[in-house]
Amino acid sequence: MKEVAVIGAGASGLTAIKCCLDEGLVPTCFERTSDIGGLWNYTDDIRDDQACVMKSTVINTSKEMMCYSDFPIPEEFPMYMHNKYVKRYFQMYADNFKLAKYIQLHTEVLSIKQAEDFDSNGQWIITTRDKKTKNEVTKTFDAVLVCTGHHASTNKPDFPGLSKFKGKVLHSHDYKTPHDYLDQRVVIIGIGNSGGDAAVELSHVTSQVFLSTRRGSWVLNRIGPNGLPVDMAFSSRLMTSMLKIIPMSILESMARSQVNKRFDHAAYSLQPEHSFFSQHPMVNDELPNRIASGSVRIKTDIKCFTENGVEFTDGTKENNIDAVILATGYVFGFPFIDKSVIDVQDNRIELFKYMFPPNLKKSTIAIVGCVQPIGALMPISELQCRLATRVFKGDVVLPSRDEMWADIRGKEEMMRRRYVKSKRHTIQVDWIPFMDELATLNGCKPDLKLLLRHDPQLAMKCMFGPCTPYQFRLEGPGKWSGARNAIFTQFDRTMSCLKTRPLGFEPKKSRGILLFFLVVLLAVMYKLFF
Repeated sequence: MKEVAVIGAGASGLTAIKCCLDEGLVPTCFERTSDIGGLWNYTDDIRDDQACVMKSTVINTSKEMMCYSDFPIPEEFPMYMHNKYVKRYFQMYADNFKLAKYIQLHTEVLSIKQAEDFDSNGQWIITTRDKKTKNEVTKTFDAVLVCTGHHASTNKPDFPGLSKFKGKVLHSHDYKTPHDYLDQRVVIIGIGNSGGDAAVELSHVTSQVFLSTRRGSWVLNRIGPNGLPVDMAFSSRLMTSMLKIIPMSILESMARSQVNKRFDHAAYSLQPEHSFFSQHPMVNDELPNRIASGSVRIKTDIKCFTENGVEFTDGTKENNIDAVILATGYVFGFPFIDKSVIDVQDNRIELFKYMFPPNLKKSTIAIVGCVQPIGALMPISELQCRLATRVFKGDVVLPSRDEMWADIRGKEEMMRRRYVKSKRHTIQVDWIPFMDELATLNGCKPDLKLLLRHDPQLAMKCMFGPCTPYQFRLEGPGKWSGARNAIFTQFDRTMSCLKTRPLGFEPKKSRGILLFFLVVLLAVMYKLFF
């Protein structure tokens, strides 16, 4: 039986262990902290090179869209989960599939090297260190799944004058709670999700928050039409198909109209010059309210710092600044892997499906979860693990080296054409199309034409409803008998947590979302036929 090393016991590492067991492989997971959960294992302590959410963080994806494909999140859990619920779900997953006995906590991976006879057997030599005893162990493994994510090492730009600034300077990685910032004046640099969350939270206790951004950002909220999660409302196979046939100019107009219905991005000084589809959007429910109340002010990029203040590129200045928070993202890499195997340059990585080094003679190492989807990461990580474990077994043969390189270059060119040039936009993937790519390689993509003949009701759910992870358990390797029922009951679990007060009467059901999709369909038909 082949032994597989799994590096990290976070969202990707847990499903990696489970997928190994499903395929008859023997996993050993090395986790350097004291518990599972990775990014979602909140602690008050600041740990270098270990990402952690803020105490108040709520996940940006709804529970049905982010769950593992054969383990639905309990109906009583919130529609959008606070980090404590995310961690609890991971623990339930680990308990249900008995994963704990395969995890070695407090164990750091020092190096991963190819065995001398790698070209013939594909084995890896891994050296680990027990962080308590400092004992080092070296062992040979048949394959490796690297599940360390891309939120570890902080990116700290060196702004002019920042070293002379006398106030507090920290990265958002080190920000936990707002308690130390009462009545202070705080500058936050960066308008990603971390910057937006920190700005909103701090604005309730500080005297003023200044949110600095180079480009601005389009802002989405979690709740969509009729109170449904926005990802369940719009992440469907129908919508994905429409994106392929509707001209980009129409899509851009529709997207801008939709987000500006909530608030006018230009009036709120947030609208970027670039297209709605050219940047990873921010998800934030409160930011417009905090801007409207004056507690958050949107500013341009930083020109320089003084001892107690800041000057922005538009010439405006703010003095008596108490703290600066750098919400400037992360630099990812794999320092324990030899650069001849995987080399990350400026957050760019050359891997087939963001997983496999294309030049190795044996595909026995895979990176998992090193992607930035507009959607939930967990289902992608799970599909990557399902594919990788079958590659390790020899059940799936990857394309030729030339074909893998062509796929890599194609994705690079797509990102170059579509996204604003940034370290943030090097591993972007479209959620449903990328999952379909992985599922096609693994043989578990749902065949909608076949479903339409044999189970038309299910086919309609898969085409017109949200593309929940259960769809990838309907057929092929890893088929789950509960997938069909999970799809038919996905909205019941979504809305169940809201039923906390009996109404005493039967409310009329709104047809708002149906009308929205009808308008979209009419727009497509008009473009095609007139």
